[in-house]
Amino acid sequence: MTREEAKERIEKLRRIIDYHRALYHSFDSPEISDAVFDTLKNELEELEYEYPDLVTPDSPTQKIGGRPLDKFKKVAHEEPMLSLNDAFSAREMEEWRDRVENYISGRGKTLYGASFYCELKIDGLAIELVYENGVLIRGSTRGDGIFGEDITQNMLTITDVPKKLDCFGRLEVPSRLVARGEIFIAKKEFTRINKEQKRDGLKEYANPRNLAAGSVRQLDSRVTAGRKLKSFQYDISMIYPKVVFKTHEEEHKALASWGFTVNPENRRVDSLEKACEFRDEWENSRGRLTYEVDGIVVFINENDIFEIAGVVGKAPRGGIAYKFSPREATAVVQNIKIQVGRTGVLTPVAELSPVQVSGVTISRATLHNEDEIRRLGLKIGDTVIVTRAGDVIPKITKVITELRTGKEKNFIMPARCPIDNSKVKRDGVLSKCSNPKCGARHRESLYHVVSRGAFDIRGLGRKIMDKFLDEGLISDAADIFSLSEGDIEVLDRLGKKSAENIVSEIKSKKKTTLARFIFGLGILHIGEETAADLARIASDGRKKIRIPSEVGEFFAAYSTDDFEKINDIGPKIAESLREWFGRKENIALLSRFDKAGVEFEAPKQTGKKLEGKTFVLTGVLKTLDREEAKEKIRTLGGDTSETVSKKTSFVVAGESPGSKKAKAERLGVKTINESEFLRMLSE
Repeated sequence: MTREEAKERIEKLRRIIDYHRALYHSFDSPEISDAVFDTLKNELEELEYEYPDLVTPDSPTQKIGGRPLDKFKKVAHEEPMLSLNDAFSAREMEEWRDRVENYISGRGKTLYGASFYCELKIDGLAIELVYENGVLIRGSTRGDGIFGEDITQNMLTITDVPKKLDCFGRLEVPSRLVARGEIFIAKKEFTRINKEQKRDGLKEYANPRNLAAGSVRQLDSRVTAGRKLKSFQYDISMIYPKVVFKTHEEEHKALASWGFTVNPENRRVDSLEKACEFRDEWENSRGRLTYEVDGIVVFINENDIFEIAGVVGKAPRGGIAYKFSPREATAVVQNIKIQVGRTGVLTPVAELSPVQVSGVTISRATLHNEDEIRRLGLKIGDTVIVTRAGDVIPKITKVITELRTGKEKNFIMPARCPIDNSKVKRDGVLSKCSNPKCGARHRESLYHVVSRGAFDIRGLGRKIMDKFLDEGLISDAADIFSLSEGDIEVLDRLGKKSAENIVSEIKSKKKTTLARFIFGLGILHIGEETAADLARIASDGRKKIRIPSEVGEFFAAYSTDDFEKINDIGPKIAESLREWFGRKENIALLSRFDKAGVEFEAPKQTGKKLEGKTFVLTGVLKTLDREEAKEKIRTLGGDTSETVSKKTSFVVAGESPGSKKAKAERLGVKTINESEFLRMLSE
């Protein structure tokens, strides 16, 4: 993205975030989920971090909340009610810690030996409570952080908000206290109220936070009282007479001692790693809570360090919200590829900028058919909302048209099949290749890519490859090498461990020999021996071939006659090679292999004692399989062949040898058994 493109994207993100923030904070009427809003906000923060000169005072990253509504009296906060920046991964948490360390180290402080205080991040509405002589005199919303809405009468109806403070500990009740907390609603109450709304023909609330916010903004406090709101308090903004609390944890204990409702699940930890573990624990077990949480909040526990860290933008530098993995997120459609299934059905698949949804990194989503693309109004280059249907299959649910730049492209279903160039026909809502054998051939070619003689990717059996095809994860051989764990673990009967094993195996096979790669391309009439011959020719060239596209560059210059000059290549094979390397789509495939990280290792050669000798293997070997035997011959400088001729040096005959042994005897070619062959290798 150029600076000008970033500037345009930033301006569009600011407009859409301001619009949705107003709906969320001021009018309690969100149109998108919190997770989608967080994704948009996070993208804006990252772009502004990359281009700090484009940050402006009116950016949503520099503002807090939304404006107070006119129907409520505005009240000024004695100290600004700040919001928190978000993190979505352990890496981002580590970056936050490093930024704080760098900042405070110049002020004579360090995080070494410091602790962290972790709180559950309640999905509710922030409030401020003011007490004089232990009596609640005012309750207000966050508003824009400077001014909030006076909702005192409604606060008086909430059981968890103390109306009068008591002394249950050693600390006396202060003469003036400003405390802050969160108003929320329990899951069961949320369900009950929405049932009533539906029964009465009224609009249902989008989420518990939306309902809680709407409840405290009622002009009739009896409505608020009927909603059975809950509250936790978590911070002391001002206290008189002044009390010095050494830690954030001590503040929580003080609040509890005066009768405030403090969340018992909050915890002090000794390291950031423990804070991340706390977050992971609750992401997995939040279902047992009676209320909704969307992450945790982490503060530097030591107040002297927290104060020195100060404020950056709209947030304290010493605190951060570590969100749970979103159930929805935004991504950019980078391309739409066609995947040809086992029955010849052409399925459009969106290639996405990688995004985390429900803890899984998603980079592809099936679009099912052309009608689905039209229904969504989707174009290549669009920003879209991605979810996982039933927490399993990735799905695009909406296009965010406000973020279009005009450079987006319409998708057109091809008139010709990308596999065999046959005509595409419509079958209801589906598009199919008119060649009934096309899908099966394509499937077989992909099986071939991962086979023993080619890339030898263990664990990718036919059933799993069929799943990849059916779900649109792969449309060609290069796609196999760009699969992520997130793409795989969402499939039925394939969990996280299976996904990790498969991706690990794929990564380990990205570096292969040139001979294996050429054989894996599945070019008509090209067996292992011819592939090995072609690899030798290419390796003997002036330029060392290290990546797949260079194979295309090398052989694209070959004519049919050039190919025929290679040992054991006749007119039929030469024409097949010339045709394959002459097709643009095949050259493009080789470039996609480059992009996926496939490269060639230098041929392993431990000696030349078999140089000039050609071996043919027949029958079953007891100590080596056929591929291992061929590999050993090549590493010692020898050649292998599938056919016996007068040029053959030795035929290695295992158990139950075939006709090759008889042909060797007719031609006078020496036949050796497995023991003799092994001695030859080891001498």
